[in-house]
Amino acid sequence: MNPNSHEQSNELLTFITCGSVDDGKSTLLGRLLHDSQLVFDDQIDSANNESRKFGTQGSDLDLALLIDGLQAEREQGITIDVAYRYFSTAKRKFIAADTPGHEQYTRNMVTGASQAELAIILVDATKGVLTQTRRHSFIVSLLGIENIVLAVNKMDLAKYDNKVFKEIVAAYEDFSADLGFKTVTAIPTSALKGDNVVNTSNQMDWYTGPTLLTALEGASLIQETQDSKVRFPVQWVNRPSTDFRGYSGTLASGKISLGDTLFASAAQEPLKITKILGPSGSLESASAGQALTLCVDKEVDISRGEILFTDTTPPHKADQFAAHLVWMDTQAMLPERTYRIHLGHQETNAQITDLRYRKDINSLKNLASKKLELNEVGYCNFALERELLFDAYQDNHDTGAFILVDPYSNATVGAGMIDFPLRRASNLTWQEVHVDKETRAKQKEQNPCVLWFTGLSGAGKSTIADALEQELHRLGCHTYLLDGDNVRHGLNKDLGFTDQDRVENIRRVAEVSKLMVDAGLIVLVSFISPFRAERDMARHLFPEQEFLEVFVDAPLEVCETRDPKGLYKKARAGSLKNFTGIDSAYEPPIEPELHLNAGEKTVDELVEEVLGLLRTRNFV
Repeated sequence: MNPNSHEQSNELLTFITCGSVDDGKSTLLGRLLHDSQLVFDDQIDSANNESRKFGTQGSDLDLALLIDGLQAEREQGITIDVAYRYFSTAKRKFIAADTPGHEQYTRNMVTGASQAELAIILVDATKGVLTQTRRHSFIVSLLGIENIVLAVNKMDLAKYDNKVFKEIVAAYEDFSADLGFKTVTAIPTSALKGDNVVNTSNQMDWYTGPTLLTALEGASLIQETQDSKVRFPVQWVNRPSTDFRGYSGTLASGKISLGDTLFASAAQEPLKITKILGPSGSLESASAGQALTLCVDKEVDISRGEILFTDTTPPHKADQFAAHLVWMDTQAMLPERTYRIHLGHQETNAQITDLRYRKDINSLKNLASKKLELNEVGYCNFALERELLFDAYQDNHDTGAFILVDPYSNATVGAGMIDFPLRRASNLTWQEVHVDKETRAKQKEQNPCVLWFTGLSGAGKSTIADALEQELHRLGCHTYLLDGDNVRHGLNKDLGFTDQDRVENIRRVAEVSKLMVDAGLIVLVSFISPFRAERDMARHLFPEQEFLEVFVDAPLEVCETRDPKGLYKKARAGSLKNFTGIDSAYEPPIEPELHLNAGEKTVDELVEEVLGLLRTRNFV
């Protein structure tokens, strides 16, 4: 048969199937395709062969194998990746995204939901509404999906009991009442037996509503209005020759025509569209979703990341915003840690300055928290290294969504939806001063810098730094030593030793170091500073030549033997928690300016090595 033999329509509905593991998502979608006669015969033959190897239905066809395409999925009987399927009926075209139910693959579910207009939330009739059901429902609400089909599946195992169905629907509606869904269509189904998926069930005459396919065919689409704000994010400045300049990208929202007036934050005057070029040539007009190259009547300095618009309400331009954040990494999100943010075609460094609350998935209550763990959702304030252009996510999904990337592994660690810009510091400006760093340094007859000593407790950081400062003082240098323990008696006495407190500890010290270097001093910083991310954050506060990382390297066993403060003994005994090297990680520098072998050399020898570095760099 030909799956595309039905009369075609222009309406396209993108939907997602989600829910807890083993609720039957893949089987439901497989049944939908099979009973609608939308599967090729050779696909059925292949699935029959795979069913004998990996199936869960004995010799019968395992419909989930029509969807689960990865070998690992078939062997484990679960969905891991997002499986996209295109199909069409006489009434509508569809793109279905089958997403994983396992908690560890929530990130894949977020990916699938980001482009969907409707969500099918599956609930196992024998288990009821579970935590993962609530998590997926909350996430799809955050992502702006307003239409829900609640498929209460495996009704055959619940003996097609109307009471079971009603209790589950009532529990779900009670939970989801505050999620902002416009419609929740509840359908009792058995994907395995085919009840109410495509064909009306003979086992549940008490149900008179639509089948799943009927509900999908009749679902309302998100219609873009004629006055929708135009947003054209520039992906690439297209200039193949000196006589052509175009701006390439995908029209995120709105409609444009030749002669329309565009605006850009980087341009001081309106721009008139002179050409609209699509993949097949020139166009008179274009609408959202089309890939285009636009030419305008003036040459202006517009670069990748700019957003062109036609209305009088431009996108926000700010370096702070509040946003919902779904955390996707096994390492916890720590406020003040530096991540890389990708917002459309823009990117810069970003820090979460305040985790305002973490959302309890079961109760939907806002809970105080200092970090986000894998798959948790929070509401945060962000500070960016530079201003970016964006809209609120509820106004524009394309220009209001972002991801966070670990700058070391390049792994995506979070996905966010912007709520609104923060402008509380917009009244702050840099006060002009006439005695600057250069003037202060000239008075002291030295070049200021920071020497950042890092290493395990007991490696010798403080001893070396103290001896070095004495030698620099003898040479007539103006210095200051910031020692980890000393600073915790005053500036940082409110901080403990959790990972998030360590991040804040280093952030404060880095800022103080910057002020002291600005005063013209040679600053010696002696802190364990266990995390590369925070040492790099400190480094980026200074001009490249002014930050010198010194790795005081001594084996753990040597540090434990020295144990000048008896801390290792306490840590080994379990009376001192979060101690670096024992139950808290230390990440050694990758390319420090100086690597000291503190396990074998004397203090005098090590001090001479640091002095050699300072002399080479013209600081002494």
